[in-house]
Amino acid sequence: MRRTYSWRLVKLLTVSAVLVLSALVLVGKHPPKPSPLPVEDYRLISPQTYHYILNQPAVCQDTSPFLVFMVPVAPVESAAREAIRKTWGAPSQDTLTLFYVGLPEGGQVSGVQDKLVEESRRHADIVQMDFEDSYQNLTLKTLMMMNWLATHCPNASYAMKVDADIFVNVFYLRRQLRSSPRQGFITGSVIRDGSPRRESNSKWHLSEEQYPEDTFPPYVSGAGYVFSADLAARISWASSFVRAIPLEDVYVGLCLRVLGIRPVYSYSLLTLRNLFEIRNLEYNRCTFAKLIIVNQFKPSQLMDIWQDFSKGHTTC
Repeated sequence: MRRTYSWRLVKLLTVSAVLVLSALVLVGKHPPKPSPLPVEDYRLISPQTYHYILNQPAVCQDTSPFLVFMVPVAPVESAAREAIRKTWGAPSQDTLTLFYVGLPEGGQVSGVQDKLVEESRRHADIVQMDFEDSYQNLTLKTLMMMNWLATHCPNASYAMKVDADIFVNVFYLRRQLRSSPRQGFITGSVIRDGSPRRESNSKWHLSEEQYPEDTFPPYVSGAGYVFSADLAARISWASSFVRAIPLEDVYVGLCLRVLGIRPVYSYSLLTLRNLFEIRNLEYNRCTFAKLIIVNQFKPSQLMDIWQDFSKGHTTC
């Protein structure tokens, strides 16, 4: 009886040890090493394939911005650029704002391009490459921004990719970032349950050939997200392993998966709200004072809101 009991105890301990070791292996297990894209596939999305038409290579030469705002915008949206320059994107001691564009319809010989060149001459804040500016090329534009930051502003602390119709509470954002990680950090409105839309009439359609998986990894909404500047070079590197899809925010999430980095959800313990409130909100100074971003606004609305907010947000 004692021998049987002892043998059972040995088996139980052996099985337990195996389970513990298996758990340790799983916890420490890294995702499988990804395979580099075929040369032709990567060439389509590599910023090295394209050339600068307008550039600001020296803008960080004598400074290390705390926060760089990177705004993807259409060439024709001069009113949106001007509104941002006069509001949350205005030049300051520790922030820098740049606008990223592709080619307008009609290419470099169009009237839009002539106006863009003149605007760039006056403000020195436009970066342009020679690919078509379109929704389908938003992923390419995002990689262009990441590559630009890594190449021309490597000593920045943080960057924010933010759309042109967004209100940014730059005062609150800077305070939040003072206590945020300086490396491997990305935050915004995190989407953890995303999946591809297979309907052919959807704006966000992805075929199984383009993306065979049934779900997306966690990613941050493309309306606006903030990241430690070291991620620009790392995402640029990871893109050589990730096949292009037209959903730029999901694509960044796929690059983060290659890097083993998970986006952090921005949540206020005081208000129990997402700080990146990606939805329409009627303007209220004290509500906006407790958020980082709100969308969507026309240029004239943005300037009207900022005029009140910038003077009175500290009273909330």
